[in-house]
Amino acid sequence: MLGPWVYVLLFVVVFCETGLVVMPFLPGDSLLFTLGAVAAVDGSPLKLSMLLGILTAAAILGDAVNYGIGRRLGPKVFRADRRWLNHNHLVQTQNFYERHGGKTILLARFLPIIRTFAPFVAGVGRMNYARFAAFNVSGAVLWVVACLLAGYFFGNIPVVKRNFEAVIVGIVLVSMLPLLIRLVSAKFKKRRLHDSVPERNTGEV
Repeated sequence: MLGPWVYVLLFVVVFCETGLVVMPFLPGDSLLFTLGAVAAVDGSPLKLSMLLGILTAAAILGDAVNYGIGRRLGPKVFRADRRWLNHNHLVQTQNFYERHGGKTILLARFLPIIRTFAPFVAGVGRMNYARFAAFNVSGAVLWVVACLLAGYFFGNIPVVKRNFEAVIVGIVLVSMLPLLIRLVSAKFKKRRLHDSVPERNTGEV
């Protein structure tokens, strides 16, 4: 019904999750898995071959742009207080990077949050671009192929085919849980901080 615009939209979503450090909350893994399952349905408007090519390109380009942003901003991002950048996620990724080195770019593809921050931190640390590109391409191919094919074979299971709509709704709900948990946690943390601040004594003299 939407024709090629479906692929354009999916390209943008995957690109944003990997390319924009302010969007680590997008459900990359579950999205790819769900798309693979949808592609397995007879008469599906989504073709597995098209998804593999387009989304791999989106993942590669996203990491490359993210690396470029990090390289341009430099180490000052660790010192500056930037509202658009989650400093805790940045530090966590830096620690992960220190443990695993360049392989972080490949390993992080399968780790939400770190997946979005890894190329950014690599750029901040001025990792050699040729080395980064090798990990970027191999990681993108492994991530997209693994998630799409897992969903595709899952979608071909008879019991899944018979209850496809319910299964997809379940996958979407599960994929949203991390974001919901994060929002609730942030709300409770803000409330605790507010409650812990002593009220000013404005008593009359």
